[in-house]
Amino acid sequence: MISHSDGPGVTCAAPAYLYQCGEPRTPDDLFGHRIVSAAGVRPTREWRLIEDGSPRVVKLQARMTTSSNDSAVAAALGGLGLTRLLAYQVAEHSRSGRLQAVLSDFEPPALPVHVLHREGRHASQMVRAFLDLAIERLRADPALN
Repeated sequence: MISHSDGPGVTCAAPAYLYQCGEPRTPDDLFGHRIVSAAGVRPTREWRLIEDGSPRVVKLQARMTTSSNDSAVAAALGGLGLTRLLAYQVAEHSRSGRLQAVLSDFEPPALPVHVLHREGRHASQMVRAFLDLAIERLRADPALN
């Protein structure tokens, strides 16, 4: 089992944006920020967070909505606002300091990744070899652990 250490999502922005606009400290602070949403065609975006141990849905009006996660990352890198994506999608930029995570204490717990394989008489050695390789690579990826 591989767990995603940053939970299902991470809220982040460029340090320059946070310097200019301030860092949100609570989910309610999000309403005073510019939001970049990778939400397809919906003009509002629901961010699911945890507050005081209970689920909290924050419905936000995005300043920019894109159908591409890469576009949302590029917009955040450009200082256009806060975005929320899966941690592995922004891991490289987080490690380099180009994006900074915010509201980490409000993120839902990590979600495990399960790899299932049918064992027994009909098990394929090629499938087993692929799964062993996939598990090894997934466990070695710091963005997923």
